[in-house]
Amino acid sequence: MAEIRAEITANVWQVRAEEGQMVAEGDEICILESRKMEIPVVTEIPGVVRELHVAEGQVVHEGDLIAVIDES
Repeated sequence: MAEIRAEITANVWQVRAEEGQMVAEGDEICILESRKMEIPVVTEIPGVVRELHVAEGQVVHEGDLIAVIDES
């Protein structure tokens, strides 16, 4: 299992993945918005999204858990 965490404090603008979805390396999990800039959050490993911990409109802080990817 791999955890994807927020690198900055930002608003969750769009959630692009769903629990149970297969993702490939480089796929967007969500898009954060900070200071009118869009920051894509991508997975660095392929697998299945097991847990999604964000919703559109939510504020995340640096280090907050966004998703858990099952690599197996």
